Amino acid sequence: MASRTAPDSLRLVQDLVNTLDIETGEDALSADGGLGGFLHEHGVPAGCGEETALGELRELREALREVCLAHTAGSAVPAPAARTLDRLLAAAPLVLAVQPDGGAALRPAAGLGGAGYLTALVAGGIAAAVADGTWTRLKACEAHDCRWVFYDRSPAGRSRWCTMAVCGSRAKMRTYRARRAESE
Repeated sequence: MASRTAPDSLRLVQDLVNTLDIETGEDALSADGGLGGFLHEHGVPAGCGEETALGELRELREALREVCLAHTAGSAVPAPAARTLDRLLAAAPLVLAVQPDGGAALRPAAGLGGAGYLTALVAGGIAAAVADGTWTRLKACEAHDCRWVFYDRSPAGRSRWCTMAVCGSRAKMRTYRARRAESE
């Protein structure tokens, strides 16, 4: 089976949303040292407002999960999630930096810290993914007790579950049992 890991531009979004395991309720950001470790792992400079970052990152995470669910369903992003993302992304500006090789890249604006810095990194990744056509392939598992974010590498781009072996099989078995019960 192909990897469900997102390309580099979307890896931060996938990593952030998957810090919460819906099935167990375990939140990696709330674990001892989890928030600081996550920020450090994703390039947020030390001492950049970790104390206020947790609430904002949780809000960002859940709004991004809603977007990924909309990608899975092929539907519009729910208005509350869109408003949340608009607000959080507006507070995390990007600047265009010209690189020594002549290329250009988006980077967080000067003065950002903590959640704002990470949100700007997320925005830059989303912008790159929209530009290369990969953004809508970042999806959330359709299973209500899962919602794990995965990257859909299927040719048709219609995957609905994080894994066919677990969530897909459970959904198909529920459908089979429901049909069987109706016919009896």
